[in-house]
Amino acid sequence: MSASGAKKPSNPNAGHRERLRKRFLSQGLDAFAEHEVLELLLFYCYPRCDTKKIAKKMLAAFGSLHNLFEADTKTLVATLGCTENVAVFLSLIPAFANRYFRSKHGEKIILEDEKSAGAYAIDLFVGETVEKFYVLCLDAQFRLINTVLVSRGTVGEAAVYPREVIRAAIQNHAASIILLHNHPGGTLRPSHGDLETTRCIAEIADPLYIDVIDHIIAVGDTYYSFAARKQHVLGYR
Repeated sequence: MSASGAKKPSNPNAGHRERLRKRFLSQGLDAFAEHEVLELLLFYCYPRCDTKKIAKKMLAAFGSLHNLFEADTKTLVATLGCTENVAVFLSLIPAFANRYFRSKHGEKIILEDEKSAGAYAIDLFVGETVEKFYVLCLDAQFRLINTVLVSRGTVGEAAVYPREVIRAAIQNHAASIILLHNHPGGTLRPSHGDLETTRCIAEIADPLYIDVIDHIIAVGDTYYSFAARKQHVLGYR
C-alpha cells in the first residue's frame, strides 16, 4: 500500500502490453516497427520488465531482427547479457518458421514454374545461416516427390558432388529435378562454381532421362532462377 492507501499496480507495464497486443490482434504485424515486433515477443520472456528498452538494446547490438534471430545462443548471451532461456527462445524463432513453412507446403506440392519453385526455396531457407544444397525430386507432373539435402557447408560455400545429386534423383524415381541452394552472405548472383556445377549435373542427368529444369539460389526473400535466364537447364515445359 502507498502512503495514500492506494494499491500499486502489480505490473506497471501491463497497460502498454495490452495495447500492443490489441494492435497485433486488430492490425497484424505489418504496422509494427522492428522493435515493436521484438517487444511483443519478449513479453513471454520478461513478464514484468519494460521490454521496449530491452528490444531496442538488442536491435542496437545486432542491427536487425534477422541478425538477432540467426545468432547462436552463446553469442546472444555474451553480447546481450541475457539468460540462456532468452537466447534459446530467440534462436527458436527461425527454426519454428522453417518448420511451419515446410508443414504448410506439404509433401505433394506442384512446382511447375520458377515462381512456385522460388517461393518454396525462400521458405525452405528461412533462418539458415550456412549454405545448403538441396535437390527437389519431381514426378512427370512436376509434383514434389522428395526434398533431399545433399550438402551442408559454411556461410560462404557448400561442396556439391554431382553423383550425390544424381543418386538422390534415381533413388526417388525422379522424372525431373530442381536444384536449390542459398547464399547466406547475401549475394544473389551465381558464382562460377554454381554455373559449372549446374552444367555438370545437367550433362550427367541427360543420358539418364532425368531433366534438370531449374537451379534456384535463395537470398533472404528473393531468388535467382537459372531457368528464367536459360542457363544450363531445360526450364519448365
